[in-house]
Amino acid sequence: MKSATGGALRHVLTHLLTPLLMCVGMGLAYLGAFADPSPHDLPVAVVGSGPSAQALARTLADKAGDDLSVRTVADRARAEDQLRHQDVFGAYVPDERTPELLVATAGSDTTAAVVQKVFTPVAARQGTPLKVTDIAPPAKDDPTGQGIFFLLVAVSIGSYASVAVIGGAGAVLPMRIRALLAVATSAVVSVIGALLAGPVFHLVDHGLGGLWGLAWLYSAGVLLIGTGLHTFLKRWTTLGMMVLFVMLNFTSSGGVFRPEMQNGFFASLHGFWNGAAFVEGARGLAYFDGFGLGRHAWTLALWLVAGLAVTALAWVTESRRRTRAVAAASADAEEEMEEAVGV
Repeated sequence: MKSATGGALRHVLTHLLTPLLMCVGMGLAYLGAFADPSPHDLPVAVVGSGPSAQALARTLADKAGDDLSVRTVADRARAEDQLRHQDVFGAYVPDERTPELLVATAGSDTTAAVVQKVFTPVAARQGTPLKVTDIAPPAKDDPTGQGIFFLLVAVSIGSYASVAVIGGAGAVLPMRIRALLAVATSAVVSVIGALLAGPVFHLVDHGLGGLWGLAWLYSAGVLLIGTGLHTFLKRWTTLGMMVLFVMLNFTSSGGVFRPEMQNGFFASLHGFWNGAAFVEGARGLAYFDGFGLGRHAWTLALWLVAGLAVTALAWVTESRRRTRAVAAASADAEEEMEEAVGV
């Protein structure tokens, strides 16, 4: 009785290790990424080409240190163009009566708020209120512009949760069938995502087909990577998927804070991680006339290729395991036959 109880207890404790590791990982990832946001070389501009604009830019740069990367642009039109290309995240237009700050909150509401805090005291020093002009506001049903990030969360959960079903309940199926199930499931998940973004919550009012394409590329990559990894990780697959597509993914996506507001680790992940590619691609499609869409789509396509490669490796590995198992069973059968004949 005691032996059975001890064995059951060890079994439970072993399985408790996974959620405890998730707790540690989520805490490290989310608090490491979001707990202390501060600008790091955040690009901003002063509009103007004269001596006064140059002097103001130098003063801001000297006071801000490494927090800001300050430049000057010749005129308002060029400043707006750089905002739409996200080369800068705020452009200050000096004026004795009505100084103006140009921002694009659809790119990041939190970054726009930081930029506003930087330039409000500049206008206050000359005793005038600061006019803030948003040249790329988010959809009216998504005032913070973070709806695309929460869409990423929904599509991610639908994708990596399906991996557990395909890898667990479908473990007896051949890998080719599991891979086809992964691709089919990604199509369903991406359609759900497009419906949520469009007719249900009105996060976007155009380019819904393009958004569906991004969601499918993203979901298919996650599902194929997870389906392939299950062959190697078994019951640790869930933890592995959480690390890849929650802990490192949501935190580096730019959905809450852009990389310019994060430390170097998460900022560097933003450049090539699939969640960041989905969020930035969707933003570009919805708010910035498709700017950067091709680059982000290619990033998602590369993750899909990685998923195909992992799945193919798992397919080969399983085939070899079956061959070895058949050979071992055949050897055992021959040995039993020889023993029977000998008897």
